[in-house]
Amino acid sequence: MNGVDGMDGIGGGMGGMNDGPGRLGAFLQARRSRLRPDDIGLKTYGERRRVPGLRREELALLAGVSASYYTRLEQGQSHNASPEILDALARALGLDESERRHVHDLAASGARGHKGLRRPPEEHLSDATRHLLDALTDVPAVVLGRRTDVLGWNALGHALFAAHLPADGPDHAPRRPNMATLVFLDPDTRALYADWETKARTVVANLREVAGRHPDDARLASLIGELTMRSAEFGAMWADHQVRPCDATPHTMDHPLIGAVTLTQQALRTADDQTVVVAHTAPGSASRAALTLLADLLADRADLLADRNAPVRPKS
Repeated sequence: MNGVDGMDGIGGGMGGMNDGPGRLGAFLQARRSRLRPDDIGLKTYGERRRVPGLRREELALLAGVSASYYTRLEQGQSHNASPEILDALARALGLDESERRHVHDLAASGARGHKGLRRPPEEHLSDATRHLLDALTDVPAVVLGRRTDVLGWNALGHALFAAHLPADGPDHAPRRPNMATLVFLDPDTRALYADWETKARTVVANLREVAGRHPDDARLASLIGELTMRSAEFGAMWADHQVRPCDATPHTMDHPLIGAVTLTQQALRTADDQTVVVAHTAPGSASRAALTLLADLLADRADLLADRNAPVRPKS
């Protein structure tokens, strides 16, 4: 279910982690094409444009660089952009802080040169994160690795996000669920989200951010390549070049046991580049009552299983 093994070379060839002449150039071109002259107060006097967005020379002028230099940068022919130039381009494009950091990550990767993908070591749940997960008994919680592999979840997290999957799935690396794969390829997970597209775009934007920080991760490239091949929706969203690390995102879920529940999925990054996703609801809300009901259902099921497994005492 994790969708990463055996496909290490796909990310570059399928529009994955390596895009055309250069990942930085592809990102700049995508953002330039979405910035209209009106957005920056540029007068066009009704002229017809062959392509949407700003022209290269217009963006270069805004950033204070020469048009020829910017053209080389966008075409992947220059890999020596200074931090000051990158910041100027980010300002000209109206990028937020996450996107600005992404530009610097892409530039650093281009400056180092492409050294090929490498298979990183298998991720494991650290003792500290496991203890944190054990302590989170009253809220749904899931621990995701760098590539959104599920490294662990508590009982409520499993019941909320993936009750249709084996509870011990994260304990076995070869068959760990992968949240990005579930969102795009698993019908049960897709049906959970009332606004599936918003959830899906959040997943893709997070993968873009991670790919910028880890351009040589073969497992990540493989995951992106597989999703690109198997989901046209993923491919279209990946081509948008949206960048956003996981933070706090509200979602309405349509759960098969407790019905509609509105909650915030709060992502907390650990020191070892893992993410603890905690789902919380507003105090006193109907959604808080629904999560309490889910916890009660789990407790009742645990009691039932305990009764079934209890040894039979002989009659006196």
